[in-house]
Amino acid sequence: MVYGVRRSWPMAKPKIKTMKELSETIGISRPTLSRYFRDPSVVRPSTSKKIQERLSEVDYVYNFLTTRQNRKSTELIGVIVPSYKDLFFASLIESIEQSAKDLGYTIITQSSNGDSGVEAHAVRKLRSMSVDGAIVAPIGVAADHDAFAAASEDFPLVFVDSRPAKSMPLADFVGTDNMQSIGAIVEYLCRIGDPPVFLGMPHLNANAEEREHAYRAKMLELNHEAKAIECAGAGGSWEFEAVGYAVMDDCFGRGEFTNSTILCANDRVAIGAIRAANKHGLFSRGGGLRIAGHDDHPLSQYMFPALTTVAQDVEGIADAAIQLVAQRARGGRSTETVEVFLNAAMKPRESA
Repeated sequence: MVYGVRRSWPMAKPKIKTMKELSETIGISRPTLSRYFRDPSVVRPSTSKKIQERLSEVDYVYNFLTTRQNRKSTELIGVIVPSYKDLFFASLIESIEQSAKDLGYTIITQSSNGDSGVEAHAVRKLRSMSVDGAIVAPIGVAADHDAFAAASEDFPLVFVDSRPAKSMPLADFVGTDNMQSIGAIVEYLCRIGDPPVFLGMPHLNANAEEREHAYRAKMLELNHEAKAIECAGAGGSWEFEAVGYAVMDDCFGRGEFTNSTILCANDRVAIGAIRAANKHGLFSRGGGLRIAGHDDHPLSQYMFPALTTVAQDVEGIADAAIQLVAQRARGGRSTETVEVFLNAAMKPRESA
């Protein structure tokens, strides 16, 4: 015989849809409620406690966007990145969110998925929301310049990680000094072994060209011949791991670069190259192959072998970008653009 258990369900709380209805139901004036929802610390502690107690008795969800429609500031900052799958950008978003929170802002994130049409749509969506500013890691050469130009007339715009293909008079930039970062790792690799050859990334954004240029400049300074591995067939793919793997699998299969030092334009390309090397058993043979990258991708230290790289100052980039947006939004627009370049730090590991 099965005995049932009678359960006593709590009674449903009255559902409240508007601030006016909430004010009438809990007996707190609308101006006081507005101040409380904007910042609980601006109302008296006894009043704040009273509001909290009475809110617990009703089902009410504060409409963040509606209450900001008639205000000078929405306290919203838009963030657009090329891909959520790239853990570098995931780390950047996390740092941006923390820096924004410290200044009283809320971020709205969108991914362009490496598509110029999606990126332009994301920019237009931010304009429709009247955000206080936007931080964008642009997809690069395929970006819709007109969409960004129009947005920069509406709110402060800061590009991060990679500069847009065309100059933007009303937009700022925060990113890594590629001359410093690539120069540091080239110098390190030359100091402890053979000079590196360069495995680039598809020329989709400014970093691709800038990092190869920085490599060639440093090699010239050190009196070494600059050599680049041809990324044949890479096309416009954002699947950098696949590009690195395909190119180096082909090279290793033909016996090329098996004892070389290879500097990759970013860690994702290096991850693909290391997989190709492991497929051909090059690291287990104890030969002279060395592979290095750039960025300090969150997974780079957990690979086999752990990847030697240079770490971008992700937190510094995020904080500088947020500070610029806030400064522009709160202190007035300026026609003088600002460019902030941060140094990267060497991360020597087992791969090189």
